[in-house]
Amino acid sequence: MKILVCISCVPDTTSKINFNNNNTEFDNSQIQYVINPNDEFGLTRAIWFKENDGAEIDVISVGLDNSDQILRKALAIGADRGFRINQEALDSFQVAKLLSNHIANNNYDLVIAGRESIDYNGGMVPGIIAEILNFNYVTNCIGLEIIDKSAKIKREIEGGIETLHCRLPLIIGAQKGLVEESDLKIPNMRGIMQARQKPYEIIEDKTEEIKTKTLRFEKPESDKEIKLVSPDNLDELIHYLHNEAKVI
Repeated sequence: MKILVCISCVPDTTSKINFNNNNTEFDNSQIQYVINPNDEFGLTRAIWFKENDGAEIDVISVGLDNSDQILRKALAIGADRGFRINQEALDSFQVAKLLSNHIANNNYDLVIAGRESIDYNGGMVPGIIAEILNFNYVTNCIGLEIIDKSAKIKREIEGGIETLHCRLPLIIGAQKGLVEESDLKIPNMRGIMQARQKPYEIIEDKTEEIKTKTLRFEKPESDKEIKLVSPDNLDELIHYLHNEAKVI
């Protein structure tokens, strides 16, 4: 089985976020990037297929050279080959189209992407890839078994868990539950040394399919002062609700 794991490089949640040029550009000068957590769950499940079924694993990302260290980490964890499409990721459709171009030229049985990235939380890329390539697609995936060319998938739905069966090729949107946090792998020294010898290709794809444009970034408003009202003073509470909160 041949598996492709799509990797998004996202800011570590401890990073301080700032913007440049009147809040129109993201400032990445002081940002520490990590593997998108949902992608890491998917990568860990792919490694399980490699260890148990002899699967072959490629990893890929759309991004500039600051993505290289993240893909090298994926190789150190256990992936076999790495690819970086050398374009800045600006738009969900653009990323999906670039990834689809690569997938169309390779015979992947299974494509694993995170259900969403933790920076923009778009949650659109794997679904767009499925539409372009006519792949079966399941998101919010918390369970995956492959037997021959058939897949059994479990996914979270409102109020429960749904079990689905389909044929390969398949693309899934992975999340926590596909594996647990305790299952995530940390590169060891042997893996890091082996990663240096594994194939790693920079793909120059000039396809431009950008459908949206970011006009401006804004940080969330700072927390406002909280006013405490005694439960015995209903008149004061009604005053605040009517004149300040304007909800009555």
